[in-house]
Amino acid sequence: MVEFNSDGSLKIPESLARTDEENKKKMQTQRCIKINREVLNFSAPKKCVLRITLSNTVSDNRFIDTIYGYFKKRASVPSKLTKVSEKEFEVEIGTDFRRCSNCNSLINEYRELFYGNIIEVKGSCTFEGHMKNFAYEDYFD
Repeated sequence: MVEFNSDGSLKIPESLARTDEENKKKMQTQRCIKINREVLNFSAPKKCVLRITLSNTVSDNRFIDTIYGYFKKRASVPSKLTKVSEKEFEVEIGTDFRRCSNCNSLINEYRELFYGNIIEVKGSCTFEGHMKNFAYEDYFD
């Protein structure tokens, strides 16, 4: 059921408010990164961007360049890393057949470095991935 605040705006569900509060606390106190996936251009040529924000406890940001360098050597998709500030970076992902899988491989490399302690915001990205829509019954009897 939809609930409204006293000023007429929509009330955020408790679960979303709690998750948002936990993520804010995590960015203040833990060693983690936040990755926001956005599609910049939905028509051809499609272009996506990963907005990477480092938490307050991460003091050295050289790992962003290092992991991106490894990714760029292996990836078939054209990409560009831009440093917005000491704690914010943008990775532009260009058009290619493997755009989404290459993008996910970069996210997974950062996830591995932080032992899974990342905050991933889907944004306007429409990619679901294979594991999210995998059903055991579809492939095995």
